[in-house]
Amino acid sequence: MDYREAGVDVVAGRAFVEGIRSLVHSTHRPEVLGGFGGFSGCFQLPTGYRQPVLVSGTDGVGTKLKIAQTLNRHDTIGIDLVAMCVNDVLTCGAQPLFFLDYLATGKLNSEQLTQVVSGIAQGCRIAGSALLGGETAEMPGFYQPGEYDLAGFCVGIVEKSKILDGSQVEVGDVVIGLASQGVHSNGFSLVRKIVQDTLLPVGGEGGELLNPWHTCPELLGGKSLGEVLLTPTQIYVKPVLDALAAGVEIHGMAHITGGGIPENLPRCLGANQSVQIDSNSWVIPPIFQWLAEAGKVSREEMFNTFNMGIGFAIIVPSATAEDSRKWFESQGIAAYTMGTAINGTGKFVLT
Repeated sequence: MDYREAGVDVVAGRAFVEGIRSLVHSTHRPEVLGGFGGFSGCFQLPTGYRQPVLVSGTDGVGTKLKIAQTLNRHDTIGIDLVAMCVNDVLTCGAQPLFFLDYLATGKLNSEQLTQVVSGIAQGCRIAGSALLGGETAEMPGFYQPGEYDLAGFCVGIVEKSKILDGSQVEVGDVVIGLASQGVHSNGFSLVRKIVQDTLLPVGGEGGELLNPWHTCPELLGGKSLGEVLLTPTQIYVKPVLDALAAGVEIHGMAHITGGGIPENLPRCLGANQSVQIDSNSWVIPPIFQWLAEAGKVSREEMFNTFNMGIGFAIIVPSATAEDSRKWFESQGIAAYTMGTAINGTGKFVLT
């Protein structure tokens, strides 16, 4: 008996690593040291910082993976993985430097997982982050055929004096919401429940989606449900860092992930502050209306679960709010004046 008979093909694993070499190299920055395939990755700190602070963040994609695996489409899920990490790191003003992924599967499917890694590489290029390395684990008996799981983390850098930690936010500051590209990567357990209960499953109860590429007239542009749900998470790194470099004054930032706007926006406030948001101040994408109606989900639950069309928020001085909003619009990102920071105890007030 050998390892291959037990379900792990070491030779195929080596071939897979060699096959993704060019994808990894396509993301490298000048600070990357050494080659690809070692036990660890080396990265030299960029110059120009007086008191550099390293910032780290880690995340996964959650049950959105089930949608990708059901539809057998794996080219965008890696973008989601990178986005979930780099957007978190960005909130304190940090520039992502490098990213590492962990990919686990029951049986190595080189074609499938190469698509996944190509998405990770694309996300890293968008974020300006080097794909420094990763780990691929073949675990027979632990995952069903065709299943895989993803996790990753990134490390960024910021000047200590420029860290955004909530202390810069003042009462009266204005919240600018940057549009999401859809559901992003949160709330998919509820999404899958709604879809499975709404579209008749194949083979009865517990089956997979019937015609997941079903076109819903309610969805923007008449796209299929599968296309809309697999739209990758927006990566906000470049426009936000460019804004800071251009002199846009930003006092706080929030990545709108699990828990939606009510949970995430207050996390970037200062002491004795709350935030008041006008729910009519931005355009909520049609996919959220479809989910609410199909699943009979309350307005409160929708806001507590999904981003509702706002993927990232910045807090700016009221005097420069409109100029800041227009700056992001000029970069091709829909931006909305959503509300203000008020006196309070860290609560979220939706009107």
